Amino acid sequence: MKKLKCAVIGTGYLGKFHAEKYASLPDCELVAVVDINEAAAQAVAEKNGATALVDYRGLLGTVDAVSIVVPTTLHHAVAKDFLTSGVHVLVEKPITVTVAEADELIAIAKENNLVLQVGHLERFNPAVLGLDKDEKPLFIESHRLAPFNPRANDVSVVLDLMIHDIDIILALVDSEVERIDASGTAVLTQGTDIANARLLFKNGCVANVTASRISMKLERKMRMFRPSSYVSVDFQNRVLTKHRTGSKEMFPGIPEIETEESVFESGDALLEEIKHFVLCIQTGDNPLVSGVAGRRALATAIRITGLLGDK
Repeated sequence: MKKLKCAVIGTGYLGKFHAEKYASLPDCELVAVVDINEAAAQAVAEKNGATALVDYRGLLGTVDAVSIVVPTTLHHAVAKDFLTSGVHVLVEKPITVTVAEADELIAIAKENNLVLQVGHLERFNPAVLGLDKDEKPLFIESHRLAPFNPRANDVSVVLDLMIHDIDIILALVDSEVERIDASGTAVLTQGTDIANARLLFKNGCVANVTASRISMKLERKMRMFRPSSYVSVDFQNRVLTKHRTGSKEMFPGIPEIETEESVFESGDALLEEIKHFVLCIQTGDNPLVSGVAGRRALATAIRITGLLGDK
C-alpha cells in the first residue's frame, strides 16, 4: 500500500508529538512540519526527517493528510484550505470557534469524501475504550481537575478541559440535551477557571460535570449509574471499575454486588488516535470522533459558556 504523505501544521507543545507519531508509522511519510516560528519548525523537522515550512499554503494539494495543531481561532481557515484541496484533516479540539464554522468544514469534507476527525484524545484512553455500551446511563458525574497551566488560558475552562467529558458523555447518552444549568467563576484569568454544568437529556439522563484548572491536585474521573450497574472510570490511572448485581444473595431477597476492576497498561492515546485517523483514510470508515461529534461537543460547550457569561 502506498504511503500517505502527511504533514503537521503547528509545532508547539502538542504539534511536535503529532510529528513524532506520523514519523513512526510505517504507512505514513512525514513530508513537512509548519510553524510561523521558523526555528521551532526546523527543530521538529530535523528530529523527524521532514521539511520545515513557515507557510502551510505551500503544501496544499501536495499531501494526503494533515494534523492541524494551531490556535483554535485558526482551525476553520486552515482546515478549510486543506479540505477544499482534497486533503484529509485531523484537527485538534475544539473543532472550531463557532458552530457555523464547524458546519462548513463538515459539509466540505462530506462533499469531497474526506475524513474529518477531531482530536478529542480522551476517547482513545484504554479505560474509555474498555467501557461497554450495553446499558444507557441514568446519571453521570464527572470531575476534571488540574493545577493552573498558562498554556491554555486563552479560552475558558469549559473549552479547555470540560469539553473532553462533554464529548464522552454525549457519545454515551446519545440523546439531545434538553436543558443546561451552569455556574462558574474566574479566579486567575479573564475567563471562567472553575465551572459546573448540569445537563438534562431528553431521555431523562442527568449529567453533572465539573472542571477546574486552579486545583491543587490532578483528577480525571467519571462515574455513571445504569439500570443494573455502577461504573467508575479513572482516566488518569486508566482504571475501569464495574459494580453490578450478581446471581447470589447478600441478604435474603437482596442480590449481592459483584465488583470487576480492570487496570490498563499505560498506552499512547495520541498514537492510537493518529493510527485510527490513518486507518479511516485507508478504509473509508467514519472516525470515532467525527466532525459531527466534534460539532456536537462544541455546541454544548458554547451553550455552557454562554450561561457563564464567557465569550
